[in-house]
Amino acid sequence: MSGRPASFSLDQGDRLCLDGGNGFGKSSLLRLVLGEEVPHTRFLRQASGMVISYVPQKAAHLQDAPVTWAEAQNIDLTQFLTILRKLDFSQELFVQDMAGYSAGQRKKVLLATSLCQSAHLYVGDEPLNYIGLFSRIQIEELLMEYRPTLLFVEHDQVFQEKIATKTVELWNH
Repeated sequence: MSGRPASFSLDQGDRLCLDGGNGFGKSSLLRLVLGEEVPHTRFLRQASGMVISYVPQKAAHLQDAPVTWAEAQNIDLTQFLTILRKLDFSQELFVQDMAGYSAGQRKKVLLATSLCQSAHLYVGDEPLNYIGLFSRIQIEELLMEYRPTLLFVEHDQVFQEKIATKTVELWNH
């Protein structure tokens, strides 16, 4: 991880945005929080037994129909489909193989999945990648409704300002 040391705390209900240029360690810091082996010189202290829900940058791995996906993820199907409808999903898409979905449609599936999971911390690595303006507004509304404890990286300044309750700036010094 490059850049200066980052120090922050994340309390229940916080929505913390990691901000900084490309290559400054934002995604590495997220991976560290997720428990991956990332070279670092300091320490990370997190509550034992903490459950984390993660929305990665890329969603190319999704396949099968969303209904099948939801069952495999052990999430509430009604809630999942309701969130997808709020994200402008047509009902016809619920039974189609996600391999044929656009990148934006796949990302919406990951976001809906995450919001249906019971977690202490929700982590998003550029959750708005491939998402259109209408869906961005819907996502903002969903996050304000659900109010999850959230750690995220997002370059969209308007989204940062609306969603983040805290911001940690990572700059290369």
